[in-house]
Amino acid sequence: MKEISIEKGFFVLLFKNETDQLQQFEKDVERKYIQFHFCIKGSSRFNFNNNSYALDVLDSRHILLYNTTQKLPVNLDLRAKSWVVSVFISIEKFHSLFSQEAIYIPFLSEENKTKKYYDDGLTTPQMAIVLNQILNFNINSSIKSLYVKGKVYELLSLFFNTNEGVENEKCPFLIDEDYVQKIKKAKDIIITRMAEPPSLQELADEVGLSLKKLKEGFKQIYGDSVFSFLFNYKMEFSRKLLETNTVNVNEVGMRVGYSTSSHFIAAFKKKFGITPKKYIQSLNQES
Repeated sequence: MKEISIEKGFFVLLFKNETDQLQQFEKDVERKYIQFHFCIKGSSRFNFNNNSYALDVLDSRHILLYNTTQKLPVNLDLRAKSWVVSVFISIEKFHSLFSQEAIYIPFLSEENKTKKYYDDGLTTPQMAIVLNQILNFNINSSIKSLYVKGKVYELLSLFFNTNEGVENEKCPFLIDEDYVQKIKKAKDIIITRMAEPPSLQELADEVGLSLKKLKEGFKQIYGDSVFSFLFNYKMEFSRKLLETNTVNVNEVGMRVGYSTSSHFIAAFKKKFGITPKKYIQSLNQES
């Protein structure tokens, strides 16, 4: 394990187990820290509350943890041939990344100070590149901290992926939890029904929000409008389907909601700069 201090209230732990045996690591962590744990390869398990419960973090996945009511010390089981990068940032420091007025804002409002936060998900390829750069850097020790600091900021920007132009100066940890759940439900609905998605008004009605609140909240949390997010999701879904080489271009287009192959081909080319057929050909050439 290596610990690298970024600045006050902000540090990184790097874990590498190159052996064939499980290794365990422990570190006390103050309650004020938000924790991001990324498994780059292999698998790991974080144990909590005297091992009464545990969270697995598998290859190419991550978890985010924050609890104002109790400490979450690191108690990590790192399995053989596994790598993990963990980022710890205080709520005050984290909030300052989202608001220039953070110094004047109470670090948690009365209604939010007892809330717990947990999230897990897939690590994107862009994040994986940065994580490997953090874990495997080989540079002069005098600039090590500066190098890692820059990479961790890059990692967090990719993690939250807020587009330029989004008027968002609210720390995600201060957003009303019920509101967030409704926005997440809206995201799940459009993904589940991506071939025939509801209109924005129908979606707003289904999750119990006004149209304005739906639009604002979706852009705030996911950094994009509802249908722009859905378009990007459809294209990524299509690309992965094409990579399986089990369905043709027409079938892929139909599955994501395009009634004609020409419309799907145009959309795919708009996203990736290449037609689906040429994309498949490039994959075959690589293999």
